[in-house]
Amino acid sequence: MKQPLGVFFVVTRKNQRAAADSTVAVEVCDGLFRVLLAQVAGCFTRIEPRRKAGQYMRAVMSGLAKRNGWTIAEWIGDAGPAAVQRLLSRAVWDHDAAMSAVRTFAVAGLDQRAAASRLRIGALDETGQAKKGAATAGIQRQHMGCADGIANGINTVHLAYVVESVGHTLIAHRLWIPAFQLADAALRKLMGLPEAMRRARAKGRIAIDLLAEAYRDGVVFDFICGDEVYGGCTILRRWLERTGQPYVLRVKKTHVLDFGPRGRFTCEQAVREFASGCWHWRAYSAGTGSKGERAYAWYWFDTAAEGHTLLVRKHRSSGKLAFHYCYLPPGQQVTLRTLIRAAGLRWPVEEAFKAAKDDFGLDQSQVRTWKAIRRHTILVCAALAVTAVATARMHSRTDRRAAPARTGDQARPDDFGQIALTVPEIRRLWAAAHQPVHTRAHRYHWSDWRRRHQAEAQWYHQRRNLAIWDEFHEVTA
Repeated sequence: MKQPLGVFFVVTRKNQRAAADSTVAVEVCDGLFRVLLAQVAGCFTRIEPRRKAGQYMRAVMSGLAKRNGWTIAEWIGDAGPAAVQRLLSRAVWDHDAAMSAVRTFAVAGLDQRAAASRLRIGALDETGQAKKGAATAGIQRQHMGCADGIANGINTVHLAYVVESVGHTLIAHRLWIPAFQLADAALRKLMGLPEAMRRARAKGRIAIDLLAEAYRDGVVFDFICGDEVYGGCTILRRWLERTGQPYVLRVKKTHVLDFGPRGRFTCEQAVREFASGCWHWRAYSAGTGSKGERAYAWYWFDTAAEGHTLLVRKHRSSGKLAFHYCYLPPGQQVTLRTLIRAAGLRWPVEEAFKAAKDDFGLDQSQVRTWKAIRRHTILVCAALAVTAVATARMHSRTDRRAAPARTGDQARPDDFGQIALTVPEIRRLWAAAHQPVHTRAHRYHWSDWRRRHQAEAQWYHQRRNLAIWDEFHEVTA
């Protein structure tokens, strides 16, 4: 007898275990979501914006391809985007206190899963968002990593909390504002820049503000890490040294250091002067990545300044060098391996940016004012924190990988197992379990609403272009 065509799913113990993992992950995520909403509840003076904030967080955790005012309002079930827009721009709620609550929740959740020996890192970095026009707070043509060069957009400085072998998430941020926008009263009003913001702040000074916020909330870091933007900021380094905070900051090869009687050298010159022989270098791993151990050659030597050392990393095949300027307070001793572990824990902030953008729509909002951008970012960080803590809780339960290969000619295992649930995977599981089912009338309503508003926008754009064309003729006639 012929079998009917179709796809057969054979129920096995592995399938049942995976299904159980998925169910537990969604339940854990739901529980954490309720906990965080309870912790931020006091930041809202009215119940309506508080509920809308919860709905907004659920929407950015959903399977929406784009997460902006229109799509989020449609997903929630609203008849239009007005309530969502009000939440971000006009509703009364303390977004600074909300960010503090999110930070406390995230740090406590990740710390709970960490052994005492695990390093806790504060990673500084900025990420960009491409924008059109000239009316968005912080916008100008500037270098943005997301565009691989110079582009029109905004840049936001972030502080990530990274717990070694446990997880990471974003816990503080500030939008960088150029000086010309702060100096122009009309632009200040258009972009909704706060009255207290009168002077432009460099990214290094913004980093100080973010770290000060974290310290006020009781966050403790073993090391602060950052790329050359922050390693090259003398003000930031001195501030960290005054607070007794150890750091491992990347610096450029042209960064000049004092080596006492031996002289002053750039980092590149110092390597040629003091570490020319291959016997000076030691091979260590900077941590485990998706492709295995990230092994490099390392060299570590003291500078003339007390507590300051230079840690040099060399790529095994290309020989490319990277330089880390390190500081330890007087009396604190660490091993070379500890500094290497710290240096290797800067990169998770890039993973946090990727997850925040790809899975939660960090860079997809179409808002323009300073307040709306900050509030959207806070709600995205809240959703990211929920899934990051859920991922940390589910790691030991769901990590079923086969033992790693020990030799280059080792035979393949019969079963490679499964990696632990990740932030994107838990977000997808949660979205699939909570996808709202809208009525046909609701879908038709939003189709009609979008077409009408697109027609209205098109009409105004055409009228504006006609006005510009008329002005052009008057000037050139």
